[in-house]
Amino acid sequence: MSKFCDAVPVGRVAGLWRYPVKSMGAEVLSESHVSWNGLAGDRRWAFIRDNVVRSGFPWLTLRERGDMSQYFPSFTDRSKPVTSPTVVQTPSGVVLDIADPALVSELCPTGARVIRQSRGIFDTFPLSLITTQTISRLGEIVSDRLDVQRFRPNILVEAADDTPFPEDAWVGRVLRFGSVRMRVDKRDGRCVVITIDPVTAERSPAILRAVADERQGCLGVYGTTVEPGNVTVDDAVLIEPLA
Repeated sequence: MSKFCDAVPVGRVAGLWRYPVKSMGAEVLSESHVSWNGLAGDRRWAFIRDNVVRSGFPWLTLRERGDMSQYFPSFTDRSKPVTSPTVVQTPSGVVLDIADPALVSELCPTGARVIRQSRGIFDTFPLSLITTQTISRLGEIVSDRLDVQRFRPNILVEAADDTPFPEDAWVGRVLRFGSVRMRVDKRDGRCVVITIDPVTAERSPAILRAVADERQGCLGVYGTTVEPGNVTVDDAVLIEPLA
């Protein structure tokens, strides 16, 4: 019997998001195509700070500007994110083109420029996944109700059982959802970004400390596409047997 027939259900897709601009707010999706470069349109734009182009991390991100998640980018033609014009709604409600100098100066008064890469601008891997159980358990540890957007995943999975941090056991395995096959490559090492409330921009250092103390600094997982396809919210998530 093939590995496809032997795949075991482990949950369902509970949420999908893409981030057209690195560190800005998410676009909520009900479905998406997943290519070798992740979800269609994910992290296709980024701002590079002036005078740090030779840095190993030149990007303007939530680390430098905690309210970047309150800027909401979108594609004017959501069905064609690769070629569609991109606009950003600022916290004041003004909608600007991604390359508008007014947006650049508002975001980074000291100077920046915007770049676009069709393959995406990722820190590590093109797909990120976390489970509802993981977010719930961390919330219990820090005694807070945590917004999923603190963790900026592409895919939220509601696991089939209530075992804490179930995605840890999926590292090295292949998941299937919709017509997509995704290899889970490694646990997701976390940084100061998860301390930032995506709504208020307030910082809670205790969250990162808890992840460092309880989870070796990791929460959720990263992955890569094994077989491109389409995924929809509520799709079953299955894990393939080891080869």
